[in-house]
Amino acid sequence: MIVLAVLFAVLGAVSNAAGTAFQRKAASAVPGRSGLRLLRALVRQPVWAIGIAGVAGAAAFQALALVNGPMALVQPLFMLELPFALLIAMPLMHRRLDPQGWQAVAAVVTGLAVLLASASPSGGRQQAPMQRWVPVLVLTLGAITVAVLLVRSSSSPLFRAAGLATGAAIGNALTAALMKSATGRLADAGLPAFLSTWQTYGFALAGIAALMLLENALQAGPLVASQPALTIGDAAVSLLLGVTLFGESVRTGWWLVPEVLGAALILWGVIRLTRVVPHLVDIMR
Repeated sequence: MIVLAVLFAVLGAVSNAAGTAFQRKAASAVPGRSGLRLLRALVRQPVWAIGIAGVAGAAAFQALALVNGPMALVQPLFMLELPFALLIAMPLMHRRLDPQGWQAVAAVVTGLAVLLASASPSGGRQQAPMQRWVPVLVLTLGAITVAVLLVRSSSSPLFRAAGLATGAAIGNALTAALMKSATGRLADAGLPAFLSTWQTYGFALAGIAALMLLENALQAGPLVASQPALTIGDAAVSLLLGVTLFGESVRTGWWLVPEVLGAALILWGVIRLTRVVPHLVDIMR
């Protein structure tokens, strides 16, 4: 089951990265258009259809991964979307990744491997009782609200980008938790149970909200502020939700040392990527 979870999570990261890259390629072919004109131009392009298929496939792979393994393992693996997006988008956009960029990609992948090997997420269940959902919903939605309110009162682009990205990261983690519960119901009791559980509609709403926050974060300030908050925040909150909601377990004690080192290496790699690839924001949008 763990092997399947890892496989589906990696496939989800690749699929989402490909979807992002192909959509960006399609958008670059129709400059100067917006709204319905842009949409009409995009739907005529096979490249755009491939991008949409990639995004849809990513959602399916994520659901399969969450059914087969702990959330604390699956969600961090989606960090691989960033290096995969670069590796796919660079040839599509006729660009090359320089040696510093390759070093940053290697840092993200190595740091993630060290982090997950040290933490060794395991166990857990598909469902959580309502008495656990209530405080989780209050805390996560409250944290997102606070982040948005703080951003509204600030004029700093760095702070605004980081704050909105943090809200998006929390939203992504909450979406994954709701999706895990909903798809668990689908696997156990079929489509009627999936359509009748509140988590199904919850993850749809949370996902839309997280996407809106991400788009605003990318527009609010530099990627060097938003991407680290999004990447590390999603993994950290997902780990906490996996433990508190679904009873998953991770190693502690002296294992915290390599876990922190792995997280630091990921953070360094992500920040490095945002600096050595100045057009990264164009690729990731």
